[in-house]
Amino acid sequence: MGAGIQSPAPTFAPHSARNNGGKPLSHSLQVLLLLTLIIAAAKIAGALAARIHQPAVFGEILVGVLLGPTALNVLGWPMFVASQPGSLPLLAVVRDLAQLGVLLLMFVAGLETDLEQMRHVGKVAFWSAFGGVVLPFFGGAALAVSFGLPLLWQGIFIGTILTATSVSISAQTLMELGVLRSREGSTILAAAVIDDVMGIVVLSMVVALAKASLSGAVDASALAIVVVRLVAYFAVAIYAGRWLPQVLRWAADLPASQAMLAAVLVIAFVYGWAAEYFGGVAAITGTYLAGVLVGQTRFKGEIDSGVHALTYAMFVPVFFISIGLQADARALGEQVPFATSLILVAIVAKAMGSGVSARLCGFDTRESVRVGIGMISRGEVGLIVAGYGLAEGLIGREVFSASVLVVLATTMATPPLLRLVFPPHEMEHIAIEETIAGPPPQPQPE
Repeated sequence: MGAGIQSPAPTFAPHSARNNGGKPLSHSLQVLLLLTLIIAAAKIAGALAARIHQPAVFGEILVGVLLGPTALNVLGWPMFVASQPGSLPLLAVVRDLAQLGVLLLMFVAGLETDLEQMRHVGKVAFWSAFGGVVLPFFGGAALAVSFGLPLLWQGIFIGTILTATSVSISAQTLMELGVLRSREGSTILAAAVIDDVMGIVVLSMVVALAKASLSGAVDASALAIVVVRLVAYFAVAIYAGRWLPQVLRWAADLPASQAMLAAVLVIAFVYGWAAEYFGGVAAITGTYLAGVLVGQTRFKGEIDSGVHALTYAMFVPVFFISIGLQADARALGEQVPFATSLILVAIVAKAMGSGVSARLCGFDTRESVRVGIGMISRGEVGLIVAGYGLAEGLIGREVFSASVLVVLATTMATPPLLRLVFPPHEMEHIAIEETIAGPPPQPQPE
């Protein structure tokens, strides 16, 4: 079975896209109505997910799947069928807006990356992240090959998808449990951040090498060019970051509304464009780097509030819903065993890779199990990687749909598993002195 959303359902004729007065809906009104549905559905689903103690992203992805060809197939409804010859398909509009959402989401992730925190967390977080990247990468690639998929580039990209860890989902669950400042909680949070950085590097290298391979034979000189472009981009981009404080200071003094936010968007988009055009890496790598650099300036607080409002009010909901609109569980067909196996590998490989590494670095067995389980959730980063692979033609729609199921399954499994390994009666025994932020504040003398 096909994805079911590349073209309108044949049972609906174009003239059926009409309002109550019988007049066909214009393309702009169709876009307006669809965005209204997407944003409202995403926020309501996110709120309902929070009420059952699940991350909001889980509800947003799930409702996207329900709105997509798996269940309701809203893009086949009469009011959303193309009513004007030559008009851009609604799915293409949603994809463009979702791409902006991806870029902004990764910029926010970079903005929230605490470099000082990462430097002080110690070797256990680094090696937990490393183990949580290496084992899922090779496990995913091996699974793909065992199911008859080519190692280049589908197998490698499936492994890349499994390297991700969701910082936001892990942090939210740990806060709900009241163990964010425990030794295990601090390690999970820092390792998840480091994991994302490693995952982005792996994604950038895989995409760059895949593009070189698909455009022709990959010989030593082609590989050298890929590496040189990658290194040159990062060198120039980081060096150019020295002038970002001056640029932002200039923008802050401009007598124009929201000049600071506009300047930040320009910086993020230029970094993203240059990453793909000059560096040969994913645009999200550039926006993430821009976020990290901007986050080191004194304008971070002001920028954070503005970008968060813009990103999470519209673009991120569109991104999460678009994932469901492109995923069709019915399209899996005979791939159900592959999807099930992929979910198992995603959970076991991440938990073992991170947990065993933590154990080798000095954690006891109980602490190591907690770290491993805390790293399971894939969340938005896994979706970003899978979506990019689909857009670039590195994976097929069946693999993409299976990847969405992996994100849903790991997102849903992480909170209850963390509650299982952090039982309430043990909370009072968890040491909170050894944390990233240092010991808890002492009461001031009166």
